[in-house]
Amino acid sequence: MSPSRLSQSRCPECHEPTTWQGNPWRPFCSERCQLIDLGAWAGEEYRVPGTSLTVGGSEFSAPDND
Repeated sequence: MSPSRLSQSRCPECHEPTTWQGNPWRPFCSERCQLIDLGAWAGEEYRVPGTSLTVGGSEFSAPDND
């Protein structure tokens, strides 16, 4: 692969082509896409799979102890 091909990627939010080098928002194409993704994490739209555990009134994810 050529070096220019290696520095090209797609934004995980909007899927537009973006570059890796010189991009302060990488892997995103813009600050907007970066903030949309951050908001999704903060709003708990993304979750790591696992069992739920309630400790002191707060919900935590606990690993399986098989």
